[in-house]
Amino acid sequence: MDDLSARAAALVARHPHRARLRRVGTSRAGTPMWLLSVGRGSRHTLIVAGPHANEPVGGATVLRLAERALADPRLSDAADITWNLLLSLDPDGSRRNEGWLSGPYTLGHHFRHFFRPGFLEQPEWLPDGAAGAALPETRTLLGLQDELRPFFQCSLHGVDIGGGFVELTRELPGIAERVARIAARLGIPRELRPYDTLYWPCLGPAVYRIPPPRRGDLAAAITEAAVESTWFHPHRYGTVTAVVEAPMWGVTAVEDVSPTPDADAVLRTVSRALRRDTRLLEGILARVRRSVSGGPDAARLLAPVDDYLLVGPGLADSWDPDVHDGAARPLPPLDTARLTTLAISGRRVALRTAGLLHQLVTRAGRDPGDALPELDRLIDEWCAEYRDGYGARWIPVARQAEYQAHVVLAAFDLAAGRPRTSGSAPHGTCPDVHADSRSGEPDWSSEPAVPMHRE
Repeated sequence: MDDLSARAAALVARHPHRARLRRVGTSRAGTPMWLLSVGRGSRHTLIVAGPHANEPVGGATVLRLAERALADPRLSDAADITWNLLLSLDPDGSRRNEGWLSGPYTLGHHFRHFFRPGFLEQPEWLPDGAAGAALPETRTLLGLQDELRPFFQCSLHGVDIGGGFVELTRELPGIAERVARIAARLGIPRELRPYDTLYWPCLGPAVYRIPPPRRGDLAAAITEAAVESTWFHPHRYGTVTAVVEAPMWGVTAVEDVSPTPDADAVLRTVSRALRRDTRLLEGILARVRRSVSGGPDAARLLAPVDDYLLVGPGLADSWDPDVHDGAARPLPPLDTARLTTLAISGRRVALRTAGLLHQLVTRAGRDPGDALPELDRLIDEWCAEYRDGYGARWIPVARQAEYQAHVVLAAFDLAAGRPRTSGSAPHGTCPDVHADSRSGEPDWSSEPAVPMHRE
C-alpha cells in the first residue's frame, strides 16, 4: 500500500498540470484513501482498485491506466474526459495480504497469508442499502459516485485460480470479441463458466450481465451478490459498471466447453469433498477457537472463517445431483469448463478457511489442539490438487495488469462511444468458442511490459 501511494505521488510530481492526488476518505484503521485523477474533462470515469483485499492486481492496473491516459490525450483532455482512479477501496484488508505479495508466488505461500474480510466487512456490498452503509470505505465510494456521476465505472478484481471474465450492469456490444483477442495475445485463459455468474445472463464468451440486486439471505448474498451493491448505486446517472476479473493462477480447462461423459459423477465427487472438508475444518476450529480468540486480529480472521463454514454445506447440496430437489434452481448445462469451475470453487472455500485458521493459530502463539501440522498437510494437499490436477500456473504480475488494463480500455472505448469492430456475439448467446491459449508460455516476469495499444 505504501509503495502504491508513493508511485502515484511520483507520477503526479512528474505531471503536476495534468494529474492530481487527493485524499477522499479514511479507512477504519485510519489509512488515507487516495484518488488519482488524470485530465480535466467534464465526463468522468471511476476506476476502483482493491475492492477485495486478496485481489491486489488492481493497484498495478490503475497506475498503468494513469500512465496511458497521460501519454495519449485522446483518452483524456481531447475527449473531455477525466480519469479518476481510487488506489484501494480496502487499504486495511490489502495490508493484511502483504505477507504474500513479495513472493514466492506459490499457492501454499499465498493461502497461508491470505486474507479477505467477512462478508459484512467487504466495502462494495450494501446489505442495508446505501442509506445504511456503515463502513467508512463504503461511504467514501458512494460519495465519489454521487460527486462524479461517472459515465463509466470499473471495479478491478482478481481471480485466484481460473481465468479472466467481465461482468456488466449494462450491455457493451463488442466487448466479448475484444476480451477474446486480448486474452489470446497475452496467454490468459478466459473463464467461460464462472461460478460467480452461475445463473446470470451471458452476453458473449466470458462476458456476463449483472442482474439488478434482490433481497436474499446472507448465504445467498455471499455467493451470488444478491444484495444492493456499489456496482448499481450510480446506475441512476446512466453509469455502466464493468467488473474486470484477471487471474493470478491460470487454468486452461476453464475455457474447455467439451462435454464431460459423466457430469453427475463429477458433481457428486465435488460435493462430497466439500462436505467432508467442511466437517474437518469445523472440527479444527472447535479445537482451537478458545485458544486463538484472544490473538492479534482474531475477530477479523474468525469472521470469514465462519462465513465459509456457513456456506460450504449449502453449496455442496446445491451441486449434488442426489440432494438437489425439484424445487431448487437447476444447474445450467454442464461441460468441462463449468465442472472445472465448480470443483475449483469448492476447493477454494476449504483452502481459504484452512489458510485463515493457520494464521489464527500461528498468531496466537500456541497450538493446544495440535492443529498446525494438520492444517499444513491439508493446505499442501489441496494446493497440489490445483497445481497437478488442474495445471494451475502462475501468471506474472506484469501480464495480469497488462491484461486487465487492456480490458478496461476496451470497455471504456465502448462505453464512451468510441469506434469499435463489428461481429460481436449475438445478444444473449454464449457461443462455445475457445481462446487461442499459448502452451509452454515464457515467463514474462522479468520482461518489460507489453506496449499498450487500444483495441
